[in-house]
Amino acid sequence: MDVNVIERHFADSQQMFQTYLDKSTPYTPYRWGGTATLFILFGLRIFFAQGWYIVAYSLGIYLLNLFLAFLSPKFDPALEQDEGMEDGNANGLPTKEDQEFRPFVRRLPEFKFWYSTTRAITIGFFCSWFEIFNLPVFWPVLLVYWLILFGLTSEFTHF
Repeated sequence: MDVNVIERHFADSQQMFQTYLDKSTPYTPYRWGGTATLFILFGLRIFFAQGWYIVAYSLGIYLLNLFLAFLSPKFDPALEQDEGMEDGNANGLPTKEDQEFRPFVRRLPEFKFWYSTTRAITIGFFCSWFEIFNLPVFWPVLLVYWLILFGLTSEFTHF
């Protein structure tokens, strides 16, 4: 086969995939429902196989990271206010008509959060079928580590 044919087929496949992603954008509940179903299947796979805890732990850390990025503002008003105090022109909320109010803009938009979550769960589910990823670990220790990590990060981000 010619390399150009392969590249063209790959580009066509990417374009078709992007088209389906674009068409799914307005269907937020259905997208998240599918992701939740995939997550439940992954959990059942881990539970019944009694293994692949390191894959589940890694997925949990990655999903926690995504969740925190989703909840974080793109522009932190507290940081901007601190910088303004250092410069001597501290501004809080807009008090005059010429000041502009900026709405909450997420650091990680919802669609990218959903897509990254779904992709990560799919990769984790795929990895749970290969014995090379089934490392012998004591899962309660991983659970405690994850809970401590969650507690520390939620304390710093002030949930």
